[in-house]
This record gives sequence, structure tokens and C-alpha cells, in this order.
Amino acid sequence: MCGIVGVIGKQPAAPLLMGALQRLEYRGYDSAGIATLVNGHIERRRAEGKLGNLARALEERPLPGRTGIGHTRWATHGAPTEANAHPHGTARVALVHNGIIENHAELRRELEAKGQEFSTDTDTETVVQLLDWLLAEGAEPEEAARVAFGRLEGAYALAVIFAGHSELMIGAQHGAPLAVGFGDGEMFIGSDALALAPLTRRIAYLHDGDWTVVSAGGARFLDGSGAEIVREIKQTALSGAAIGKAGFRHYMEKELHEHPAVIGDSLRRMVDPATRAVTLPELPLDFARLPRVTITACGSAFYAGLVARYWFESLARLPVDADVASEFRYREPPLPEGGLGLLVSQSGETADTLAALRTMKAAGQTILSVVNVPESSMARESDAVLRTVAGPEIGVASTKAFTAQLAVLACLAIAAARARGTIGDNREAALTDALLRVPGLAADILDRLAGPVQRLAARVAEARDVLYLGRGNCFAIAMEGALKLKEISYIHAEGYAAGEMKHGPIALIDKSVPIIGIAPSGPLFEKTASNLQEAQARGGQIVLLTDEAGERRLGHLAVETLVLPAVDPFAAPLLYAIPVQWLAYHVAVLKGTDVDQPRNLAKSVTVE
Repeated sequence: MCGIVGVIGKQPAAPLLMGALQRLEYRGYDSAGIATLVNGHIERRRAEGKLGNLARALEERPLPGRTGIGHTRWATHGAPTEANAHPHGTARVALVHNGIIENHAELRRELEAKGQEFSTDTDTETVVQLLDWLLAEGAEPEEAARVAFGRLEGAYALAVIFAGHSELMIGAQHGAPLAVGFGDGEMFIGSDALALAPLTRRIAYLHDGDWTVVSAGGARFLDGSGAEIVREIKQTALSGAAIGKAGFRHYMEKELHEHPAVIGDSLRRMVDPATRAVTLPELPLDFARLPRVTITACGSAFYAGLVARYWFESLARLPVDADVASEFRYREPPLPEGGLGLLVSQSGETADTLAALRTMKAAGQTILSVVNVPESSMARESDAVLRTVAGPEIGVASTKAFTAQLAVLACLAIAAARARGTIGDNREAALTDALLRVPGLAADILDRLAGPVQRLAARVAEARDVLYLGRGNCFAIAMEGALKLKEISYIHAEGYAAGEMKHGPIALIDKSVPIIGIAPSGPLFEKTASNLQEAQARGGQIVLLTDEAGERRLGHLAVETLVLPAVDPFAAPLLYAIPVQWLAYHVAVLKGTDVDQPRNLAKSVTVE
């Protein structure tokens, strides 16, 4: 969500901070700011809106200084105004914050009673005012930080600079990620390794409850009591060169066209091409003895988990629960001894999913996470990790990471079925053959359907409401299509199990409502066809996503048909995810919305 960066450098900090903030734009934000130490004094520049506004403010009033902090804010407490933008500060201290201070109201009352004067509506300013009061009472920066951090409740990552201390920065983590970067006579703090990628690849990650005292020569790491601890410095593989648009108009467009490579790379890591057998890394679990899998995630990652539920249950005959992570803990589900907690996240920092992970771990579940960032909090706290190899995904709306998650989960389900004896070698080979065909078929879709998808987008862009229908393992793809359309085009859309249409949504159908039917040939095709016929009989405008056999059967009902390559029903979700995402992209372009940074959304949601 909010992006944090800090620099203690050999050269002016402001250009480095701006470059890092640009790399953090993918997280989503509505204001931005920078503070540096200039001759020992704190100076700030802040702006509402996009980074271009902050850049203009810096052009008008440049910020010198080699030590500084920067921030992109996604508003939680207080409107997205310049006054509420970070860094927040006084003459003594300035800081940037990601997360929510849950006891801010209590702290504010206490500090106002002591005479501290607040000037914003944010929870963050309570930390500033608490530090300011401690410093005014005579505490040195390190002691003030230790005492202040001990008073905070909630989730936070913080980076703090102090007037008169030109080579000092203090950071803290509790429930929101923070990384320290080590350079040559320079030091850095960032929300993640991607922010720091061009500056350094030597990264140390704080753990929850850690704080760090950073100087030009290095960093000390401390726990809540102030005792020094050791945090390993790791070499990250991320590179700043990895986040360009490669000539595409938007990151999302580029990432859509990376589907074939990403699916192929993910499968190559998990399927032996010679034997057509799934080859997983060693995992700390025995699928043959596993009583239950509990899958939890948020957004598109949850839909990937729903598809996986169908795969695990149908192939491996393995009982599966699936919950959105924001509800999982509050349902208080009984978790069987020896169960598996399976968590899915692109960033590996999603707050609700991370909280679910910790709940499962406390209940004795083995934790397996499917993540795209191997250095993430979820990866570090799991018993085992299956990595999606999607590369950095910058567009807020997940595309290639979603199909990479599906590829990994499909292989995991096959491995579970083999271990439980519910499929033999021939069936496994047939399933992996179906998966290995997908990258080539995905490339065919992106090449052959460009024109038809754009024509369909022109029709959908005129709609106020859109319904997506699917069955079986494509039910979740209907929800994924609706989510993508909502989040980047702002058109109201809903995804339903096709059989549920007549239990309510059918009341919405008229000639102005496109009904997008996801109907690959297979055992459930006739059932889906019946539901689409019911909708067409009531004036619904049927848009059909199917293969040639399906077009012959149902094409006469549709006002538009996208004909996809024929694929085994097992692998259909990977293939059918691509056109529903691509359609949303082109609708958003036609409507002129901010495709990569849709309003109110953030890439890495690090608050609950």
C-alpha cells in the first residue's frame, strides 16, 4: 500500500528518493512527499495526487541534503490532501508510515493534554508528536524511538529522521514490511526490495517487532527491549531494469502479453518434460495422510485458490476449505491436526492473508505459501514456499501473476493426486500434457483475438452492468473477469455460478446487460448452455467465450463470440483467464481510466 523509501547517501537524496517513489507507484497512492535534512534542519515538499505534482514542487523549490525520506500515501485516516501527505514532521523530527496506528485516538488525547499541537487528521501524526514530546523532554533519538515504538498498537512500518543528526535514520516494523539496503558508504530503507533495486541488491529484512538504527556506515538491528539482534543480509535478484513497459502503453498491457512466458516458466520448474511427471521441491508434508487443506487469499489470488479447490477435490479426493482471508479468522474454523494451510499472494505482504497464515500456524497447521516475491513476509514465515516466477507485476490489477498461481496450483494438485493414489502415471501425463500446451495456446489467443477483443470491448464499454457466468473450475474465472472489469473500468460487474443465475441475478437481465458466458467444451458445457439460453430468452445480450465445438452448439445465441483454442477442461481456467482480463483492459482504455493505478486501489494491501 503506502510506499516508503529512505536514503543516507553521498549525493543529493531527493533525486534518489523520487526514482524510488516512481518504482513504488505500483502500490497505489493518492499523495506523495519528501523530507531531507538541510544543514541539520528538516525541510519537506509534499503534493496531492500523482508524483508529477511533487516533481513540479521540487522544481520550484529544490531540496538539497544527502539524507532524506520519501513516501507515497494511500489514504486511510484523513483525506488525500497535501496537509495530510507524508512525511509528517515538526522542527525536531519527520517520519513516513505505512499501516494504521490503532491507538492513535488515545495517544492524541494524551499528547494534546501535554501541550502538543496537531495539524493533520492522520493517525501517523500521533507518532510524530510522541517522538517530538520525548525529544523535547531530553531523550536522545534512539531512546525516544525505543519508547515511542513501545507505545504503538496496530500495523506499521516507519522511517524517521531527526533534526541535527545528518547521518541517522531509524526504521521499525510491526505488521508492515520494511527492508534495509546496504551500499558502499550509503544506506537505504524501503518498503520492499523493488524500491531499492537500482541502488543496491544487498538487503536485510526486519521481522515484526524489530527496529533499526541506520547510519552511513551500516545498520544495527534491535528488538522491542532494545537488545541488539542479527538480521541476515541477502542478495536480491531484483533489478530496476525489470520494471520497464517494453514499448507497451501500460504495464497491464505488457503483463498481459507475458502470460505465455510466465505460464511456461512456472510449468518448466515443476514438470519433467521427459517423463511428464510433476516434480515438486521437498515439502514438509505427506499428501497421502493429509486430512484437509485450508486455502485462503484475497482478491484474484483467492479466485486462484477456488480453482485449486476444484482440482484438489476432483483429482486427489482431498477435502478443501476456501475462505477469503479477511473473513477466515473471524469464522474461527476448526482446523484438524496435521492439516495444511495453503496461502496464495502475489506480493507475499497482503495483511489479511499474513494474519490468516499466523492464525493457521498457531493452530498447528503446516504452512505452504504460493508467492511471487521470495523475500516477502509470507515466504519467510511459511514452512515451505512454491514460488510463481511471474517477475515483478507493476499493474495494480493482477494478470500474469494470476495465471502463474494457477499453473503452480495445478501442478500441486496433480502431485497430491499421485501421492494419494487417485491418478496413475497415464492420467498424470495427460494432465501435464494439457498444461504444457497452454503457453502456446495463450500466445495464439494474444495474436489471433486482438481485433475481436477490442470490438467486444466497444460493446461492453457502453454497459452499466455486466454479468459473468461460469461452471465448475471456470466459475472462479467468471468472478475474476468481473473483478477485473470493476477495478479498472469502474463498470459494475458480477461473476456467478451459472446455475445460480435463476436464483436472483436473472432479475437484472434486459437488453442492455451483456452476459459473458465462459463455456469451454467439456462435461459441464450443456449445463452452462442451458443457463445462457435462459438468459437469452429474457433479452440478455450473450457474449460467448468458447471453443469451435461450443461455437457450433451455441454461437447462434450470442451477439459476440470469442473462439478460443480447444483445451482439456482441467487446463481451461488458465486459458480462459486471459481473454477476460484482456477484455477488461480494452474497456478501461476506451473509457479513459487510469489502467495501471485505478482509483482507491493499491497493489500491496498491507492494512487489514
